[in-house]
Amino acid sequence: MKGIVLAGGSGTRLYPLTIACSKQMLPVYDKPMIFYPICTLMNAGIRDILVISTPADIGKFERLLGDGSDFGVRLSYAVQPSPDGLAEAFLIGKEFIGGKACAMVLGDNIFYGRGLRKHLLRAADDAEHGRSTIFGYRVPDPERFGVVEFDADGNAVSIEEKPEHPKSDYCVTGLYFYPSDVCSKAETIRPSARGELEITDLNSIYLSEGRLKVQLLGAGYRWWDTGTFDSLMDAAKYVQAKTLHYGTTICSPEAVAYSSGWITRGKLSEIADRYQKTSYGRYLKSLLEG
Repeated sequence: MKGIVLAGGSGTRLYPLTIACSKQMLPVYDKPMIFYPICTLMNAGIRDILVISTPADIGKFERLLGDGSDFGVRLSYAVQPSPDGLAEAFLIGKEFIGGKACAMVLGDNIFYGRGLRKHLLRAADDAEHGRSTIFGYRVPDPERFGVVEFDADGNAVSIEEKPEHPKSDYCVTGLYFYPSDVCSKAETIRPSARGELEITDLNSIYLSEGRLKVQLLGAGYRWWDTGTFDSLMDAAKYVQAKTLHYGTTICSPEAVAYSSGWITRGKLSEIADRYQKTSYGRYLKSLLEG
């Protein structure tokens, strides 16, 4: 199974922070933002990942992440020349996907919660068997997102992008698992009124075919779309609190790689030494001592 991190966009909601820096490189407490979505894909068992970003930023991500060997994965890179919609990622990444099932996560989305890995692995398995999965989360302002409508039995019946009058409080988060026909489905989508290839249109295709599952993330789960100052600070404070109180951290790709047997003890020690002056480095070192 393949994975995509879409880390493009202009980040205008975070100006002036993002005038000269990609949003997905901003710190969320002890690590760059993009570490979190990469970790989400890794927790789904995905080790072949494509990072898509802007022409100005793609080289910076290559410098930061390299070939993925620190995380026990293989990283590739591609450019999205302009922000023409989330579904465009499956056109840009068609050769990379190579007719396989694929998950995509937005580079500014952070997911956390006990049991999340179980949901991710199940979604990956479903995608391998021809079914797609999206994740729903209750929000106070659903009109800002794609919104899922449910029938009386809790089944999803429609998805509407940024509705004026939302039909539920559950938005679609930036994490999607699709079967092997995702690229051919994406090729049928036409630009919306705002000129973008909408991910909602792609999800609606699978919904109409009876091949879309909406996995709700309820109590005990946290999701941040860190594209605003407040959400960025809220996520950072949460990670800080976990780190200081429990001596652990959230969404460490190196930790996932080590626990999964994707990197050796020696490799983790090398990385921990590189970060030895930071709390993040001390956390990695503690994994070797546990």
